[in-house]
Amino acid sequence: MRIVRYAVDGVCHYGEFEEGDTRIARFEGDPYTGLSRTGHVDDVGDVVVLPPVERPRIFGFAYNYTSHITETGREVPEVPVCFMKPSTAVIGPGGAIVYPMDGELIHFEGELVVVIGKEARHVKPAEAHEYILGYTCGNDVSDRIIQRKESAFGTLLIGKGQDTFAPLGPVIATGLDPSGLSLTTRVNGTVAQSASTAGLLLAVPDLVSYLSRYLTLLPGDVIMTGTPSGVGPIRPGDEVEVEIEGIGVLRNPVVAESR
Repeated sequence: MRIVRYAVDGVCHYGEFEEGDTRIARFEGDPYTGLSRTGHVDDVGDVVVLPPVERPRIFGFAYNYTSHITETGREVPEVPVCFMKPSTAVIGPGGAIVYPMDGELIHFEGELVVVIGKEARHVKPAEAHEYILGYTCGNDVSDRIIQRKESAFGTLLIGKGQDTFAPLGPVIATGLDPSGLSLTTRVNGTVAQSASTAGLLLAVPDLVSYLSRYLTLLPGDVIMTGTPSGVGPIRPGDEVEVEIEGIGVLRNPVVAESR
């Protein structure tokens, strides 16, 4: 199932894409407590597609692909390198990534994103799938200048957490095997990243298990699993696409912050 969250006349609904993603079968309920078809169908042209999760807690993992570690000149971390993004960083498909007025080096990072479906604590890797609702595409937009200055003192917030720095979407895909999905990131149509989630150092079940060992994961939490090599700069006027097998394409323009 490819669950889409969308609005019609300002009212939020969940549904499922049909007929080449031109129509949406509307559901009642929500993905965490249960969905059922209403029999109503909406045309995509009449709706606004929203971020697939509303104001989630966002957990990120850095340096989780060997290829990205190599391109940054780092060593493999002794422990998983975790960070969080504020819920206000989230935008959905078509939403604009705002390039800050004082930005100097803003990068894209295409990533597979895990959506948690139910409360999880002390989960074993073999049980992780029971707590995962599905998967979506994500872009861990990063201000490298601020990030490097913060990292030197052991923090990581503004460089990763500015408004619009967490595009998510277009859907939550359920029933996927996350162990070998193709991931492609394009900037203005040119491929910048091409990889497989088979390259994750810590696989999805291990990430869920690791976080749940120390904190309680909640329905609607999302986990950005890390980015492969090929990250690079974006500028106002660019368009970034993150495409993941079985999920779809997350497409976002980049615009300059208004003064």
